Amino acid sequence: MAASMARSGLRSASLLLRGGTKGRAGAPTKRSFSSSAHDDAHETAKWEKITYAGIVTCTILAIYNLSKGHHHGEEPPAYPYLHIRNKEFPWGPNSLFEKKHADH
Repeated sequence: MAASMARSGLRSASLLLRGGTKGRAGAPTKRSFSSSAHDDAHETAKWEKITYAGIVTCTILAIYNLSKGHHHGEEPPAYPYLHIRNKEFPWGPNSLFEKKHADH
């Protein structure tokens, strides 16, 4: 709707600059497109409603999906060969990089 009003203002300003008025013979007539300003406003309002409905729907679905939690699966078996260390790391066994578990 704002774009339609801006076009109308620009059209009337260009007519004033050219010295033409709408009543003069030879002045350009208003072009008729397939849609009018009313149709543009109706389409804009329709898509605005669709956008808000989509935002609400996506928000509700996100809240629902995030509230369910998720399945972590089973713990893998503690195979003894996965944590074989022939010698300790230079920074020590209990560091940021490797935590010793109580069962080891």
